[in-house]
Amino acid sequence: MSSLCFLSTLLIVAHISALEFRYHSNREIENFLLQVNASNPDITHLYSIGQSVRGQQLWVLALSVHPERHTVGIPEFKYVANMHGNEVLGRVLMLQLIDDLIRGYRNNETWSLLLLNSTRIHILPTMNPDGFDNSDTDCQYSQGRFNQNGVDLNRNFPDAFTHLSQKPPLDERKLEAEVQAVIGWLRNETFVLSANLHGGALVASYPYDNSNGGSEWVGGASVSPDNDVFVHLAKVYSYNHASMHRGDGCGDSRPFLHGITNGYQWYPLPGGMQDYNYVWAQCLELTLEISCCKFPPVNQLPALWSANRQALLAFIQQVHLGVKGQVFDSSGVPVQNAVVEVKGRNNMSPFRSDKHGEYYRLLLPGNYSFTVTLPGHETLTQTISIPPGPDRYSAVKHDFRLQRVSATTPPDFGATATSSLHLSGTFTVLVLKPLVEIFIFNLILSHK
Repeated sequence: MSSLCFLSTLLIVAHISALEFRYHSNREIENFLLQVNASNPDITHLYSIGQSVRGQQLWVLALSVHPERHTVGIPEFKYVANMHGNEVLGRVLMLQLIDDLIRGYRNNETWSLLLLNSTRIHILPTMNPDGFDNSDTDCQYSQGRFNQNGVDLNRNFPDAFTHLSQKPPLDERKLEAEVQAVIGWLRNETFVLSANLHGGALVASYPYDNSNGGSEWVGGASVSPDNDVFVHLAKVYSYNHASMHRGDGCGDSRPFLHGITNGYQWYPLPGGMQDYNYVWAQCLELTLEISCCKFPPVNQLPALWSANRQALLAFIQQVHLGVKGQVFDSSGVPVQNAVVEVKGRNNMSPFRSDKHGEYYRLLLPGNYSFTVTLPGHETLTQTISIPPGPDRYSAVKHDFRLQRVSATTPPDFGATATSSLHLSGTFTVLVLKPLVEIFIFNLILSHK
């Protein structure tokens, strides 16, 4: 048995040492992922979310101590690279990140053990393999940017400011194959935090990318209800990056204060993936522009990995920001589609509990008033005190238990009753029990 373990270790070390700093073909990436998964079945799970227009698999590698399926209480995180086929550094960084996480875990390094024990990390090294095949090595021009049908995938997602109330609803079958695959992925997994990697600039961009000139439009920016969290997340990446935080960009564009920008304030972008993630899938996503050159020379790849490595790891850790938990009915059964709202954060599409009854809200430390609603149940409002979470590799845990409205209780048109309860000194619970309530159940247009 010991000789088999020794041989297995040799195979793992061999594949890690064989990963060179160069641009791997789509077939080479596929083979690499297959080898990694075969060598590390205890902490990796390889799956495809669909195919490109030309039929190439869109492979995702999940890394975790429970890699094959979701575990209640463990947040889902993802990185997506190579959405534009000619913006290629992300492909290299994702392969290096996979190697780094596995090497660290096998060597019992604390940082990797903590991440893989607390998080399920999904990595899609190329969302646009067809575009990569068509790209050239030019630093700035766009050959290979689009998919095989000549479509910019980052303009092809349903747009929150156009399609939220569109009648008739958008026919998703007309979207590009790669976009349909990502939308299906988002409906299958409850992602909490995400980033998509691009090239051609050096900045962390956050939602919104688009606007219709409504209340979100503030001083040239399109500001989301979670703007404070997005600014924090963008700064986490930029300040852990070797130079992004300086904000001096690439010499041919305006400087970015702290190396971050509101997407719309930089330039309007309809149909973008990060807005779709946030509005439709309750997943906070950034767009990370990680290199001035879209196709950096091979000899620069080691330095670019070094510049981004700590930022990539620190950003994953932010999935543990805020609060997480489950919503239960009066019998203690987890309930799906309970609306979990935070006072002052009026999201276009309300955050809801998933099929496990789970909810996740990325929030900065502070006191927040939560309201939980579900048809047929009393509205529950609680104030939760949220401490710092990422350094502990866990958001604060808080469950909600709903009470069903009694059909036999005669109405009393007196004053609304309230009660207050202190729990463990960490949060104050305020339960509102209106004696007559009307529940409005907002369905999300066939989306998550």
